[in-house]
Amino acid sequence: MSAQIESLLSETRVFAPSAEFVKQANISGMDAYRALVAEAERDFEGYWARLAREQLRWHKPFTKTLDESQAPFFKWFDDGELNASYNCLDRHLQTQPDKTAIIFEADDGKVTKISYRGLTHEVCRLANALRHHGIKKGDRVLIYMPMSIQVVVAMQACARIGATHSVVFGGFSAKSLQERIIDAGATEVITADGQFRGGKEIPLKPVVDEALAMGGCEGVRNVIVYKRSGSPVPMRSPRDKWWDDVVKGQPETCEPEWVNAEHPLFILYTSGSTGKPKGVQHSTGGYLLWASLTMQWVFDHKASDIFWCTADVGWVTGHTYIAYGPLAVGATEVMFEGVPTYPDAGRFWKMIQDHKVNVFYTAPTAIRSLIKAGGDLPKKYDLSSLRILGTVGEPINPEAWMWYHEMVGGGRCPIVDTWWQTETGGHLISPLPGATPTKPGSCTFPLPGIITDIVDETGLSVGRGKGGILVIKRPWPAMIRTIWGDPERYKKSYFPEDFQGKYYLAGDGASTDQDGYYRIMGRIDDVLNVSGHRLGTMEIESALVANTKLVAEAAVVGRPDELTGEAVCAFVVLKGERPVGEEAKRIAKELRDWVGKEIGALAKPKEIRFGDNLPKTRSGKIMRRLLRSIAKGEEIMQDISTLENPAILEQLKQST
Repeated sequence: MSAQIESLLSETRVFAPSAEFVKQANISGMDAYRALVAEAERDFEGYWARLAREQLRWHKPFTKTLDESQAPFFKWFDDGELNASYNCLDRHLQTQPDKTAIIFEADDGKVTKISYRGLTHEVCRLANALRHHGIKKGDRVLIYMPMSIQVVVAMQACARIGATHSVVFGGFSAKSLQERIIDAGATEVITADGQFRGGKEIPLKPVVDEALAMGGCEGVRNVIVYKRSGSPVPMRSPRDKWWDDVVKGQPETCEPEWVNAEHPLFILYTSGSTGKPKGVQHSTGGYLLWASLTMQWVFDHKASDIFWCTADVGWVTGHTYIAYGPLAVGATEVMFEGVPTYPDAGRFWKMIQDHKVNVFYTAPTAIRSLIKAGGDLPKKYDLSSLRILGTVGEPINPEAWMWYHEMVGGGRCPIVDTWWQTETGGHLISPLPGATPTKPGSCTFPLPGIITDIVDETGLSVGRGKGGILVIKRPWPAMIRTIWGDPERYKKSYFPEDFQGKYYLAGDGASTDQDGYYRIMGRIDDVLNVSGHRLGTMEIESALVANTKLVAEAAVVGRPDELTGEAVCAFVVLKGERPVGEEAKRIAKELRDWVGKEIGALAKPKEIRFGDNLPKTRSGKIMRRLLRSIAKGEEIMQDISTLENPAILEQLKQST
């Protein structure tokens, strides 16, 4: 049976960047893009060495670029030494000490700004406090904090002294926290009393207390608590210490710990994994190089830009495009504590207007929920400061892409639809805003130096215009180095023997069209085999959401079917009220026929369930594994502590 994944959506609309935009772009026009691609092909190591020397400040210059002797455990710039915090902060103090580094807007709308000088002083104070606690190079510090200037200070302070940080999203449960503390072997925790989201206070310190009381966390000697909410929390002496107390009297300078380029900068546990948490380990040099480069290439960074990535620092997007990338290039960035719909669905648009944001980077889930909450709302705000829009986290369906382009970008802003993962460290496939003509729903082409292909299950290239398994054929500097404490799992997960251990397996299905444009079709385990046809769930979701009259959001999963092997099961949120009875049957038929028309009869969902919402994590990610369990009629045994809306599961179970 063919392992190719059939791509049935065709997209013919093409949007070229304006001549004016091309003229000012950091990578100007497709010829400039092709020249970089050719340089990487001609001299792969020389290309990366040049970029690393140009982009980063090295304490000890490297002489060896890439060591492949222990593949797939690759090493980059291995004999060089540097410090990530020095590269993000100190390097800017000579040129722009008073430039605003971070504009922080709290949930209640209060705005706080901090300059590069101020941020450096705060980082040094906390770094000195951590050293005073006995934290040294290679120790692990777990960070469980709200979106705030302080969370960036905590991450940078760890980097400054060579400690490896592991940030856990502030919505994870005590059990998740305990597992990560144990797996990382953390000896210090940095947290806050609580956080605010959508006008509600969410406790953090009590969750840390519960996690530490579960056992196995005896290695944690100190817990630093930032006072954010002001609500009373139990403090256990001498372990628990207030942030303000530990930094009091600490010097504003702190000599950076110069580390090897391969030194682990952070461990980040991938969300949604079952069983033992999977700690993705990233290096210092290669990771920072790519964070800096992609800021300049994909976001076309200019010194005057106000950059806003809406992600939480608990995910990789918040690491690369909040805590490290923007600071590495000396940007001014916006950070936000709250949610896009509080106090109303105009919050994002008002913030863009108020802070005169130039580059806006958010998730398709947020875009779709904002369309549902008020598709015309952006018109009420002055969004003229915007020059680039970006999407991250999942493929964006063409209809949401068009709304984003027209309603938010006024038809003039290039959209960078970025494909990457926790493991890749930064964007790998993405348009370059001043070079790439874009197609709605396509992440376009690999970035220069990233060698990708689409293969079948035997590792053979499927050729242009076909679908299959996305692989990366050559290492790149920002790639995952290993799974923390489990190198065998790393090899098995990402360099499987089916591909002779040669290629990095992304775990995503993808296709190219006749022009070579990439389209991501969902996880390989989100590929359905219906009557011998392999269909990407993303394409069926896109077809459903393309019915703009009826559908606000859709998620598609497979369930076993005696006749066809697998059946398509769709969970749909309508723009109107959730239908019941005969009305539900009528709309379900209408949507089946619609999908048949958009894609073909074989893609018609066998079952459509309607809900007021879809099960999502607090960061807005749809938990498709829960939908798979519901579709199969299984009892849900997985951890649902990160769900924003657990009650929705019962509704979807009862839906017909």
